[in-house]
Amino acid sequence: MTFILKTEGLNKVYRLGSFVRSRKIQALNDVNITVESDTPVVIAVVGESGSGKTTLAKTLLRLETPTSGRAIVYDRPVVGVGSISSRKEFLSTVQPIFQNPFEAFSRYRPVDSYLHETARRVANMGEKEAEDAVADALDSVGLDYREVSGKYTNQFSGGELQRISVARALIPQPQLIVADEPVSMIDASRRMIIINLFKRLRDEAGRSFVYITHDLATAYYISDYIAVMNKGRVVEFGKAREVMSNPQHDYTQLLLSSIPTTTSRWRPRLRAAG
Repeated sequence: MTFILKTEGLNKVYRLGSFVRSRKIQALNDVNITVESDTPVVIAVVGESGSGKTTLAKTLLRLETPTSGRAIVYDRPVVGVGSISSRKEFLSTVQPIFQNPFEAFSRYRPVDSYLHETARRVANMGEKEAEDAVADALDSVGLDYREVSGKYTNQFSGGELQRISVARALIPQPQLIVADEPVSMIDASRRMIIINLFKRLRDEAGRSFVYITHDLATAYYISDYIAVMNKGRVVEFGKAREVMSNPQHDYTQLLLSSIPTTTSRWRPRLRAAG
């Protein structure tokens, strides 16, 4: 069995204010998640705003340095003590997909230039090999290279741009993709295109995902495992069906009770935690 993801005592403490009057915010509090599998998986991390899920994503992507602890991806230490030092090697193992696709690309550059840059700088491809890899990556997300080449962000919808972001993440052939709220900025009618794309990439391309979301419905639909976070802690973790059908923690039960259904009246969303 392979450690798809293993976090060991991940902590992240922010200090706010002056040195004399500083206060600590524990964004991650002893986060321990272990997923072993011989097949690719989707691991959903769910929770309200302020729960720590985005800090966890940034830590796994090495955009934040943990105060203590470490993370292992596919049996390789990638965060913390003993982790791989080469950024290029890291990006060949873990790739990001961010929340807002319009912020992932500059409006002054053609979007395909970012894909070519990833192919050349991260995957060490020559020009012809890079062009083929870009075309293949776009094809895998349902886009034609000829329809993307030379175009700018204002010529695409949010859903199309997010698919281009996915294509960019696929070019180095990473083992794990960390997707931070990847559909929250996309029109509701197009969100399932991205969600189903993740499922297909797991099943057909052999990619694992960490899917950060506040949406329990899509988490249940897409994920194999679910980690529920509250105030920096993982309060419940397990196989998705077990967590969703028989939640053990009060906070998980509250999150589930806040989901509107066709058989009950709408209940207000929970206040932000943390």
